[in-house]
This record gives sequence, structure tokens and C-alpha cells, in this order.
Amino acid sequence: MSHISVIMPLYNKAPYVRKAVESVVGQTYDDWELVVVDDGSTDGSGDIVEGIADSRIRLIRQENSGVSAARNNGVAAAEAQYVTFLDADDWWEPTFLEEMAGLIERHPGAGIYGTGYWIVKNVRKRLAPIGVDEGFTEGGINYCRVYAKTLCMPLTSISVAMPKSVFVANGGFPAGIKLGEDFLLWARVSLKHKVVFLNKPLSNYNQDVDVTYRGTHNKRYDPSTFMTFHFAQFAEEEKKNHDLKVLLDRIRAYSLMNFRKYNLYPDKVRMEMGKVDFGNIAPIYRFYYKAPYWVVKPYLATIQILSSIKQKIKGR
Repeated sequence: MSHISVIMPLYNKAPYVRKAVESVVGQTYDDWELVVVDDGSTDGSGDIVEGIADSRIRLIRQENSGVSAARNNGVAAAEAQYVTFLDADDWWEPTFLEEMAGLIERHPGAGIYGTGYWIVKNVRKRLAPIGVDEGFTEGGINYCRVYAKTLCMPLTSISVAMPKSVFVANGGFPAGIKLGEDFLLWARVSLKHKVVFLNKPLSNYNQDVDVTYRGTHNKRYDPSTFMTFHFAQFAEEEKKNHDLKVLLDRIRAYSLMNFRKYNLYPDKVRMEMGKVDFGNIAPIYRFYYKAPYWVVKPYLATIQILSSIKQKIKGR
């Protein structure tokens, strides 16, 4: 039985999946299995995986059901005590599994383990600005406090490992959520279990993916599929856990900006922002959410134009 199971959801990622799989095959730690769940791909992605000769790779095919169902079904099929996740358009550094196995051995009993990661954009890599203290190397962290500091995810779906038993006990990834399904799970786990973090970048979050292959490139989500409208599950804990309250307030303010910008579902946005203690967030958000929409709209449009000009200048 493999010590670590790697779960890879796959949907129409033909240009990228070989690199992702080969980054697993090339690990310095070899006691693993890779469970790839082809979520109804129509571009031959699954066939590419089948063509990679390694007995540790298993391919499961299912009708298109979404990334949460794909990951959950992969975990259900996993044989190892610990599970990790890698998206089919990202990749790991060669020592990811070796470092993760060592972290688990040095800090037994945690509910989830994470590492730093690179953000890859315009073929350039930059270190994800995770909010751990300067000089921190590894150990337990206050997940909510670290996340709230920079709003850069300390745990992602390509940089964590966790006991399969903890994953199952916490219900896995919530079905139907298209953005933030991983955060909802990590938050639930962090409120019950120790979170251990290794401050070393060992995975690559690829933001150079062609939008044609992005399952979530359209940011105008229906509230039923958007994580922020599902924070009611934390309502009681939010009242007594200050760090969680600050984190949720900052995520609410930041993540609902596109809804505010396009005046989408204004009643739902108003209801969610009504839960926010504005003392927990940057003062500018009071203007964004309190000022009349006819005032906010041209301001945000101007900001977007200036941002586009800045990006074009940088790209020269």
C-alpha cells in the first residue's frame, strides 16, 4: 500500500496534464500512488494519462460532475493513509512528496500539512506572499491569522497533505462550489485540528493557463456556487473566534468586489456585507460598499483602466 495517495482531478487539460503527471513520476520519494479522475474530458486528456507508463498511476473516468466530486471520488479510491492533491495544470518541485513525508513524520497528529508555493505568471515565478512571521521555517500555524495577514492562501489544493480519515470526517470538498471549495474544507479542518506548515516553495501554481482551459475563468458566479455565500456554516464559530471573524470579513470584502463592480445580486451582497465589522478591513472598502452604486461604478472602471495600462507597460 502506498504511503501517500496523490489525487488529480482532470477536465480538458490536454496541453498541461503530461507535465503535471510527470512532476509526480519524477518525485525523489517513490512510495506513492497517483489517482487521476477524468471528469468527462472531451479533449483526450485521459488518453494522455493512459499513455504514461507507470504502474503507480490509476485512471478513473466519470461523467462530468465538477472538481469537488472528482477529488472526493479520488480520495474514496485512494489506498494510502495520507492524501495530497495536484491540479492537472500545475506541477510539483521534485522533492515535494519527500519534504511532505518528512513534515508528517516530524509533526505527527496534525489535521493538515501545507508548504509554500510558487506563483507562475508570464513564465516568471514569484514566491507566494504567505503571511507567516519572518524567519519562520516550519511548525504549527494559526491558519486564520496567517491567511488574514496577506490574503494569500497558506493552504491550496496543490500544496497540502492530510490524513484520509480527517478528509472523510470533514465531508470532503463541498459539491457544486466552483470557487473556494478548498477554502471551505481547509477552514473546517483548521477549526478542529492542528495545521502544520513548511515555509518552503515546493509546488507551482500556474496562472499562465489559457482561459480556454480554465474551468473558472468567468468570475461572474452564481451565489450558489461561490464560497463567500456559504459562510453561514461558520456563523457560531465566527462569534467567538476573533481570528476567524477577521479572516471571513476580509475575504467577504475582497471576494465580493466583482459582484459590486457589476451590481450583481445586490441584495445578497448587501446581506453578506452586513455581517462585516468594517474595523477588520481596509477603509476603502467602506466606500466600495457604502457609497451609492452610481458613484462606485465609474471609480472602479477607472481603476480597471489604469491597472490594464500598468500591466501593458510591465509586459513591454
